[in-house]
Amino acid sequence: MTFEGDGGESVPRHRKVLHYHGDEVRMLFFISAIVLVVAQSTGAELPLSTSGAVIAAVLLVIAAGVTSPGQSSIHWFNGLLAIIGTALFGTTAVEHYRAGMSVFDASFAYTEALAILSLIALYFTTRTIRGITQRAKLS
Repeated sequence: MTFEGDGGESVPRHRKVLHYHGDEVRMLFFISAIVLVVAQSTGAELPLSTSGAVIAAVLLVIAAGVTSPGQSSIHWFNGLLAIIGTALFGTTAVEHYRAGMSVFDASFAYTEALAILSLIALYFTTRTIRGITQRAKLS
C-alpha cells in the first residue's frame, strides 16, 4: 500500500487535527495509572482502597488506549475521569497538608502528583472538547 514516496511501502503521513490534545491526555492517564499502582504498593495513604486504586488504574489505561480524534464521546469520558481525579486527589492533598503532613511525606507527594496530573489532563481534555465542538460549528 503506497501513501507517498516512490512506490514503496510507507506509513501514512500523520495529520494534525486542530485542538486535539488526546495524545497528551493519553500520556497523562498512563503516568497517573503507574503512579497510582506504585503509591498503593508502597503503602501511601490514598483516598482509595487497594481494589479501588487498581480499578482506577485499569480505567485510566483503558481510557488512554481508546482515546482517538475520531471519537468525541471518549473525550467526554476522559473529562469525567479527570474531574473525578482532580477532586478526589486534590481534596486529599489539601487535607493532608492542613493536617500537618510534611510536603516530603510520600503520601502527600503521591496525592499531590495525582491531583496535578489530573488537573493537567482536565485542561487538555477541555481543550479537545472545545476544539471538537468548535469544529462542528465551523463545518
